[in-house]
Amino acid sequence: MYIGRIVSIALTADNRLCAMYRVSSRSFPNRMAVEKENQVSIVPKPGHEGDVHKNPYIAYNCARIVCDGQVAVLTNGSQTDPIAEKIASGMTPRDALILSLMALDYEKDSYNTPRICSVADKRDDGAGWLAIVRHDGLDVRQMPLAPGKFFYVATYEENTVSESYSGSFDAATAAEACDFILGKGVFAEREKPVTAVAAAATDTGFDLASKDITPQ
Repeated sequence: MYIGRIVSIALTADNRLCAMYRVSSRSFPNRMAVEKENQVSIVPKPGHEGDVHKNPYIAYNCARIVCDGQVAVLTNGSQTDPIAEKIASGMTPRDALILSLMALDYEKDSYNTPRICSVADKRDDGAGWLAIVRHDGLDVRQMPLAPGKFFYVATYEENTVSESYSGSFDAATAAEACDFILGKGVFAEREKPVTAVAAAATDTGFDLASKDITPQ
């Protein structure tokens, strides 16, 4: 089953927040994740740089850590930066998601690709958010997190924020979370994975990790 890009929010068994993002692609699989300090970008692989002229939406910052390491924002597009910057300036995750998604709207490609977002907020008692803007609506919701459970939303098919898109989560680190969303649990049945990025809470902030699928 192909559901496109996926974002997820979870709690590890020991009650640590984790946000995940997976690139799945039929048209532009030649992409990779590039890690920098407090940031991860999705870019074309060497030799495929010209793909951005075919579709300007395929390269973007997909992960940002802000608020002195207390908030992780993971998305499938250019909305990552405005959402992260609004939260860093003092806006709540709910309002930052709503305002940014309303302003940018869904991607104006041939598929009307939705913009999807995951926010993990360590402040106060911790909170996890999922959001999507489609051509026919906008969903923003704080998810009812529990240890060892994840929720997700995708760009196609499973493209509503719903408690029914969930399952058991057994990853403990950011690296393990990348493996999980690439091919474990329900995600083992979701086709055409390309790369994954995850932010897992630590005692001092968030640990970022990424993993690209090795071509067969």
